[in-house]
Amino acid sequence: MPTKLSALEALERLREGNLRFANNLSNPDKPLSHQRREELMSGQEPFAIILGCSDSRVPAEIIFDQGLGDLFVIRVAGNIVAPSQVGSVEFAVSRYHTRLVIVLGHSRCGAVTATLETLLDGEGTESRNVAAIVNRVMPAVRGLLDTELRHDRPALLRASVRANVRASVDHLRHGSAIIESLIQDDGLVVIGAEYSLESGMVDFFDGAPGGS
Repeated sequence: MPTKLSALEALERLREGNLRFANNLSNPDKPLSHQRREELMSGQEPFAIILGCSDSRVPAEIIFDQGLGDLFVIRVAGNIVAPSQVGSVEFAVSRYHTRLVIVLGHSRCGAVTATLETLLDGEGTESRNVAAIVNRVMPAVRGLLDTELRHDRPALLRASVRANVRASVDHLRHGSAIIESLIQDDGLVVIGAEYSLESGMVDFFDGAPGGS
């Protein structure tokens, strides 16, 4: 198993991996082998936790160029934070002592788009389960409709994606006594990021030391 990384070391590893991916230079030696699978049978030590969107175009292990056992990945449409997501993060930070959590949104997010369609066009969904996702995104983006962005849908979507990420980050930082305690006393860091479908790059824009 790898040596436990600090939050800053883990962030740098993610940045380096994403840069390789975006430049089509993915590491051919990343741990995906049969031997690695056998090593992981006895346990895991993921160096980062990724709470990301379920979108098929944003697989965390691939865009960060990581292998088996490297990342603890939680995926849900719209990268929302509900009790099950909070519990999953609490489990990983407590059980595996992972000290970096990334909330990963992405450009052109379908869940955020659906939320804006509901707010602006009244286009609701017949599914109460999908509505539950939309309803969790709404508080993060509703205030943007009172700005000039309301008249520029592409710009509104871009701003809404980031607002939704910030809301999820804030929920994790302040919605769990376990997570809050580890942030204050044990080096845990929660960062908001956005993956660009266009460039392949991840911008760590909320809470990342050193910027993106």
